[in-house]
Amino acid sequence: MNQVLSEGRIYTALRLVLRIVGTSTLLALVFVVAPEAWMVAIHTRLEMGALPDLPVVGYLARSTSAFYAMLGGLLWIISFDLDRHRVVIRYLAWTLGLFGIVLLGVDWTEGMPRSWTLSEGPFVVATGGVVWWLENQIPDPAK
Repeated sequence: MNQVLSEGRIYTALRLVLRIVGTSTLLALVFVVAPEAWMVAIHTRLEMGALPDLPVVGYLARSTSAFYAMLGGLLWIISFDLDRHRVVIRYLAWTLGLFGIVLLGVDWTEGMPRSWTLSEGPFVVATGGVVWWLENQIPDPAK
Protein backbone atom coordinates (compact mmCIF):
# COMPACT_ATOMS: atom_id res chain seq x y z
CA MET A 1 0.00 0.00 0.00
CA ASN A 2 1.14 3.48 -0.80
CA GLN A 3 0.13 5.23 2.40
CA VAL A 4 1.53 8.34 4.00
CA LEU A 5 0.72 7.11 7.53
CA SER A 6 0.68 3.60 8.95
CA GLU A 7 -2.76 2.10 9.57
CA GLY A 8 -2.40 2.48 13.35
CA ARG A 9 -1.44 6.13 13.03
CA ILE A 10 -4.38 6.79 10.71
CA TYR A 11 -6.80 5.39 13.30
CA THR A 12 -5.10 7.43 16.01
CA ALA A 13 -5.16 10.62 13.94
CA LEU A 14 -8.82 10.20 12.97
CA ARG A 15 -9.81 9.50 16.58
CA LEU A 16 -7.86 12.56 17.69
CA VAL A 17 -9.49 14.85 15.09
CA LEU A 18 -12.98 13.58 15.96
CA ARG A 19 -12.35 14.00 19.68
CA ILE A 20 -10.81 17.48 19.40
CA VAL A 21 -13.68 18.73 17.24
CA GLY A 22 -16.14 16.86 19.44
CA THR A 23 -14.76 18.44 22.59
CA SER A 24 -14.77 21.93 21.10
CA THR A 25 -18.38 21.58 19.99
CA LEU A 26 -19.39 20.08 23.34
CA LEU A 27 -18.14 23.30 24.94
CA ALA A 28 -21.10 25.05 23.27
CA LEU A 29 -23.20 23.42 26.00
CA VAL A 30 -22.14 26.30 28.24
CA PHE A 31 -24.18 28.71 26.11
CA VAL A 32 -27.35 26.67 26.41
CA VAL A 33 -27.51 27.86 30.03
CA ALA A 34 -25.17 30.89 30.06
CA PRO A 35 -26.58 34.13 31.42
CA GLU A 36 -27.76 36.49 28.70
CA ALA A 37 -25.25 39.05 30.01
CA TRP A 38 -22.42 36.79 28.78
CA MET A 39 -23.84 36.72 25.27
CA VAL A 40 -24.35 40.49 25.31
CA ALA A 41 -20.74 41.01 26.46
CA ILE A 42 -19.34 38.69 23.76
CA HIS A 43 -21.46 40.36 21.07
CA THR A 44 -20.22 43.78 22.21
CA ARG A 45 -16.60 42.61 22.37
CA LEU A 46 -16.86 41.38 18.77
CA GLU A 47 -17.93 44.93 17.88
CA MET A 48 -21.22 43.82 16.33
CA GLY A 49 -23.33 46.45 18.05
CA ALA A 50 -26.09 45.82 20.54
CA LEU A 51 -27.40 42.27 20.78
CA PRO A 52 -31.12 42.45 19.93
CA ASP A 53 -33.32 41.78 22.95
CA LEU A 54 -35.74 39.51 21.11
CA PRO A 55 -36.88 35.98 22.04
CA VAL A 56 -35.73 34.57 18.69
CA VAL A 57 -32.14 35.70 19.34
CA GLY A 58 -31.88 33.79 22.61
CA TYR A 59 -33.72 30.84 21.11
CA LEU A 60 -31.35 30.61 18.13
CA ALA A 61 -28.22 31.08 20.24
CA ARG A 62 -29.23 28.46 22.79
CA SER A 63 -30.73 25.89 20.41
CA THR A 64 -27.75 26.16 18.04
CA SER A 65 -25.41 25.69 21.00
CA ALA A 66 -27.37 22.61 22.07
CA PHE A 67 -27.16 21.24 18.52
CA TYR A 68 -23.39 21.79 18.41
CA ALA A 69 -23.07 19.99 21.75
CA MET A 70 -25.15 17.09 20.41
CA LEU A 71 -22.82 16.86 17.40
CA GLY A 72 -19.82 16.85 19.75
CA GLY A 73 -21.23 13.91 21.66
CA LEU A 74 -21.81 12.04 18.40
CA LEU A 75 -18.21 12.66 17.31
CA TRP A 76 -16.96 11.21 20.58
CA ILE A 77 -19.21 8.15 20.28
CA ILE A 78 -18.13 7.30 16.73
CA SER A 79 -14.45 7.84 17.60
CA PHE A 80 -14.51 4.66 19.72
CA ASP A 81 -15.33 2.33 16.81
CA LEU A 82 -14.13 3.79 13.52
CA ASP A 83 -14.67 0.64 11.47
CA ARG A 84 -18.26 0.22 12.62
CA HIS A 85 -19.13 3.87 11.96
CA ARG A 86 -17.40 4.36 8.58
CA VAL A 87 -20.62 5.33 6.81
CA VAL A 88 -21.36 7.95 9.46
CA ILE A 89 -17.79 9.27 9.29
CA ARG A 90 -18.02 9.59 5.50
CA TYR A 91 -21.36 11.38 5.84
CA LEU A 92 -19.93 13.75 8.46
CA ALA A 93 -16.87 14.48 6.34
CA TRP A 94 -19.01 15.51 3.35
CA THR A 95 -21.59 17.40 5.39
CA LEU A 96 -18.89 19.25 7.34
CA GLY A 97 -17.42 20.38 4.03
CA LEU A 98 -20.81 21.53 2.74
CA PHE A 99 -21.72 23.09 6.09
CA GLY A 100 -18.47 25.08 6.04
CA ILE A 101 -19.38 26.48 2.62
CA VAL A 102 -22.85 27.37 3.89
CA LEU A 103 -21.34 29.06 6.96
CA LEU A 104 -19.01 31.08 4.76
CA GLY A 105 -21.98 32.29 2.71
CA VAL A 106 -24.11 33.02 5.76
CA ASP A 107 -21.28 34.86 7.51
CA TRP A 108 -20.62 36.93 4.40
CA THR A 109 -24.26 37.84 3.75
CA GLU A 110 -25.03 38.59 7.39
CA GLY A 111 -22.05 40.92 7.68
CA MET A 112 -20.13 39.01 10.32
CA PRO A 113 -16.69 40.39 11.18
CA ARG A 114 -14.12 39.56 8.50
CA SER A 115 -11.96 37.55 10.93
CA TRP A 116 -15.02 35.44 11.83
CA THR A 117 -15.99 34.95 8.17
CA LEU A 118 -12.48 33.96 7.09
CA SER A 119 -12.00 31.51 9.95
CA GLU A 120 -15.29 29.75 10.72
CA GLY A 121 -16.41 28.41 7.32
CA PRO A 122 -12.94 27.63 5.96
CA PHE A 123 -12.01 25.85 9.21
CA VAL A 124 -15.13 23.66 9.01
CA VAL A 125 -14.41 22.88 5.33
CA ALA A 126 -10.81 21.96 6.22
CA THR A 127 -12.00 19.76 9.10
CA GLY A 128 -14.36 17.92 6.76
CA GLY A 129 -11.48 17.48 4.30
CA VAL A 130 -9.15 16.10 6.96
CA VAL A 131 -11.80 13.67 8.23
CA TRP A 132 -12.54 12.56 4.64
CA TRP A 133 -8.83 12.10 3.85
CA LEU A 134 -8.11 10.15 7.03
CA GLU A 135 -11.18 7.94 6.61
CA ASN A 136 -10.12 7.15 3.05
CA GLN A 137 -6.67 6.04 4.27
CA ILE A 138 -8.23 3.24 6.32
CA PRO A 139 -8.19 -0.02 4.34
CA ASP A 140 -11.65 -1.24 3.34
CA PRO A 141 -12.09 -4.79 4.69
CA ALA A 142 -14.53 -5.59 1.86
CA LYS A 143 -11.78 -5.17 -0.76
